[in-house]
Order: sequence, then C-alpha cells, then structure tokens
Amino acid sequence: MRKVLFGLLGFLVLLSCEDKASDKVEVDAIFYNGNIYTVDSGFSKAEAFAVKDGKFVAVGLTDSIQANYSAKTMTDLAGKTVLPGLIDAHCHFYRFGESLQNADLVGTQSYDEIIDRLAAFQKEKPSDFVFGRGWDQNDWENKAFPTKAKLDSLFPDIPVALQRIDGHALLVNQKALDLAKIDNTTIIEGGEVIQEGGEVTGVLIDNAMDLVYNVMPQLSREQSIQALKDAQEYCFDYGLTTVNDAGLDRATIMLIDSLQQADALSMRMYVMISNSPEDVDYFIENGILKSEKLNVRSVKVYGDGALGSRGAALRVPYADRHDHYGAMVTPVEDIKALAKKLAATDFQMNTHAIGDSANTVILNAYAEALEGKSDRRWKVEHAQVISPDDFNYFDDNILPSVQPTHAISDMYWAKDRLGERRMKGAYAYKKLLDEAGMIALGTDFPVEQVNPFYTFYAAVARKDLEHYPQDGFQKKDALSREETLRGMTIWAAYSNFEEKEKGSIEAGKFADFIVMDQDIMTIEEDAIPDLEVNQTWLGGKQVK
Repeated sequence: MRKVLFGLLGFLVLLSCEDKASDKVEVDAIFYNGNIYTVDSGFSKAEAFAVKDGKFVAVGLTDSIQANYSAKTMTDLAGKTVLPGLIDAHCHFYRFGESLQNADLVGTQSYDEIIDRLAAFQKEKPSDFVFGRGWDQNDWENKAFPTKAKLDSLFPDIPVALQRIDGHALLVNQKALDLAKIDNTTIIEGGEVIQEGGEVTGVLIDNAMDLVYNVMPQLSREQSIQALKDAQEYCFDYGLTTVNDAGLDRATIMLIDSLQQADALSMRMYVMISNSPEDVDYFIENGILKSEKLNVRSVKVYGDGALGSRGAALRVPYADRHDHYGAMVTPVEDIKALAKKLAATDFQMNTHAIGDSANTVILNAYAEALEGKSDRRWKVEHAQVISPDDFNYFDDNILPSVQPTHAISDMYWAKDRLGERRMKGAYAYKKLLDEAGMIALGTDFPVEQVNPFYTFYAAVARKDLEHYPQDGFQKKDALSREETLRGMTIWAAYSNFEEKEKGSIEAGKFADFIVMDQDIMTIEEDAIPDLEVNQTWLGGKQVK
C-alpha cells in the first residue's frame, strides 16, 4: 500500500512539474548570467534575455527568464558584458571595401614612403590604373601638399590617382591629368586644380577630382560584391551590426538590396542616396525602400570640403592662408532648392558641413525648408565648426551626426587652420548634444579607422591612442560614457527612424547584440581602445 501511495505521489509531482514546464513559453534561445546594458530609456541593466524568430521577446533577471521561458539553446554568459549591436552613424562601407582592393597609404610618414608602397603594390598586383588612398601631408615633416614629380618619374606611362585620407583631395600623375584632360586652364566650380608658377602640381581638390574619377575603370560586379563582403567581415569583427553608408548611387544600392534578399549579405544598412538628380528623382518617385536589413530614405549632400585640405568653407579666411576661405562644393541655391524639394517628401536630408560658413548655410536652409514641420530628423553630418549663434538651430528636427575621432585626428593642426576664436565652436559635441537632446556617433571610415572603441575613447577621453593630451583635447566638449554608448546605439537608430526596431536590448527589437570580456562602462579609461568583441549576433544568429 505504501509503495502504491509513494508511486502515486511521485506521479503527481511529475505531473505537476510537467504542467509547470508546459506553462513556459518556448523560444529559440536563452542567454543568462550576463552583465547586460540594455540602453533603454532608463539605461537599465539586466541579466538575461530570450530570443525567438530573430527578436528579443523578454529581458530581465536570470531567474525570471528561466522560470517563464524554455529553449533548446541555453547560453551561460558567465558574467560577460553584453551591449546592443553597435551602429556606425556615418561611414563609407562600400568605399572601405573597395579600398581593401587598392594601395593602402594610411599612416605614411613621408612622400617617399608613399612611393615605396606604390612600387610594392604594383609589383604584387599589376594594374593599368593605379589607385590608392590614405595619405595625409599633415603627418609628414614637410606638411605642404606633394606634387606629381615623383609619380611621373615612377609611373610615366600608367595613370595614378591617390586619394587623401579625408577623400577631399587627389594626387595624380601627368598620365592621369592627360587622360582627364586637365591642364592649367581647367576651372571647376566647387573645386580647385592647384598650380604653382602656372603649372599644375597634380593635386586636385573636391569637385575637380571628379574629372579623374570619371575616366577611371569601374569595378566589375564581382569586385563590387567582394568589396561589400570584405567590409562586412571587417565590421562584424568590431561589433557593428548596422552601418550608415553616407552616399551611394542607385546601382550600388540595388546591388546591396539584391544580395541581402538572397541572404548573400547580412549587414544591416542605412543608405544615403548620393545627390545626383537622376537617382534622387528615382527614389522620390518610387518611395522609401525599406526591408529588415536595408533602409533607403535619405539623400547625402556635400556642403563644403574638408579642413585638412583647406576645402572647408569658412566665414573669414583661414588662419594659415589669409587669402583663402575654402569653398562650397554644392552651390548655396542648389542646397536651398533641394531642401525644399525633400521637405515635401518623407525623405531625410543629410548634409556634410565642416566649416562655420557651410554650417550656417545648411542650418539656414534646413530651418527654412522645415518651417512648420516636425520630427523630420534631418542631419548635419560632421557639424565640425559651428558659429556661436548657430548652435540653437539644433533640435528634434535638425540633428548632429559627428565622428569623435575627427577631433583627435585634427587636434594637432586645427588651431593653425581656424585660430583661437573659432576653436571654441569646433568639435563641440557636448554643446551639440545639449541643444539637440541627442547626438549620433560614427567614424567616417575609411577616413578614420573602423574600430568603434576608438570612437568611444575619443568621445569620452578626448585623447589619441598614445593617451595624449594628458587632460584631454577641449575636455569640456567630451561626452559621458552613457551618452557615448547611446550615441553609438539608440540615438544612432533614432536618427535613422529605426529606434523601434534596434539600438537597445528590449522586447520586440531585433536580437542584435555583442558580447565582451571587459565592461566598457567601468574599465579604466585609457584601456578603452584595447577592448575587443568576443561575439557579434545579428537577428539572433552569431556572425562573429
């Protein structure tokens, strides 16, 4: 009798356990025992989350998640730090992939080092048109622009084009000049063919570069696909799950869409349409292109050039070139006309503005076009040098999208270009945040390095990778760690109209997240650049 009773009790206990198990919601995966920064509105922390069909379905304490959900895949995070998938709010993803197929000139310390690298590259990968990028004369002992003489000597019969690190200057040899039909009589609006003693030096600024680009051989479809895949692999290694590509033509956009639809490209992309009338009109006519991985709802416009090549448009002359103001790449009237045109649509306008004059033009054009409208989220890309009276233009209609590593790259010579007075409104990220209520952060790679932890360090510490200067560059303009992480996740998502689907670890959003050994919010400040990503997950699938 007792055996029967105990057997019955055992059966009832087992039945009770099965009933409790059946009450649990079945999901695809559970991650628990983590140090999770959700980056929700309260910047709350969690220990665990459940994932189903590529999205977070619950976030909370380990005990609670395990009591209410069951999954065949259970991952013990063992105290590791988890962040939302990182978003680069301004980069050149496709161009970076292209650059991996060309001569790498980043970090060269002299013109002679460029020549050595080109010779080695041409020997390894012979080409009928040599292209390279990444030189910066500001890093050389002789900081003057180089001339084409050495290129002419090394490559008398092959065209050579070498893009400056910022993408706003091009050094070419005589063969490339001849091919592009450029001589000392060539005049280009919004650009410059630099001359010395009436002779073309080989350096082209901004719109003048297009004359060479137009005669360069184009990548094949296979090469373009490889460029995208190479860039994706590189970015996943650094925990990037969404990239904002700042300017692509229609053909490249459609290639990306086709690859994503075929599951041949996984990276989520927010793509800005390059400002060509044909492409802009096509997308306006056909409407926003939106899928789970692609969002095309903005136009990239160039206001002016770059500060390093003295192409940024300033209100008074350069402190180190008293007869020079820089230049607008796109005429002011064209900017105003496009702003009004886009304001009548659902498309966003994102405009490159470096100098204080360019920023004034863009901000005025935005304010005029958006009068009476709300929640348009138009962006000023870079917002690098702002006049004191112009900061108050930034609000929920006009957002700043900046790249903290630019401040650190430029800090050695920016004062020479701008002078003391203008530096007060330069790289002023904290002031921009205070005015707009948010700030989107990116890298502008390949102008800067892809590594988002350099972005984080530059924003918080305002130091270079040698931890200089000791007290930080214009430290009053630094962001807190929380503000920086928001700028690389939820605020970047907000600037893309995507805050309801990504940017934080919350139920209903894509399960995009990264796992790290170290806690970015508490680690010693100067150790931030050395942080590494252990795992990158996109839509609940591990991609790194």
